[in-house]
Amino acid sequence: MTVTASAHPTGHPGYTETLPCEEASASAARRLVRTALIAWGLGDLADDSCVIVSELVTNSLDHTRSRNIQVTVSRPTARWVRVAVVDKAPRALPAMRTASASDTGGRGLVVVEALSDRWGTDLLGWGKRVWAELRTDVKP
Repeated sequence: MTVTASAHPTGHPGYTETLPCEEASASAARRLVRTALIAWGLGDLADDSCVIVSELVTNSLDHTRSRNIQVTVSRPTARWVRVAVVDKAPRALPAMRTASASDTGGRGLVVVEALSDRWGTDLLGWGKRVWAELRTDVKP
């Protein structure tokens, strides 16, 4: 699988990659997030951010019929890093569930909430963006 990432040319720094809606895309999303965070000198956020993006990609795989997803890692401000996944399923809104000990899934958003400082969903005209943000130690 060949994919390319592009840096945002203007505005807040960020990287975006369009990936096929398939399992292998979770590892490509983790590479994108880790690369961006290391480039910004925020490698200490990489492990948690990679788990978060894996969970968001998995949710898109499980709950959408999109052919592609878009993964973005950005710095909305100097104090925040945002990891987001966009798919074309506007009605498949993410919702936290309580998984029993015998469930093999259903914990993804609980993990996202535990590792991020805040998370949410933006409805788009043709889909949705699910995002999570982590606060950096960078002073503005």
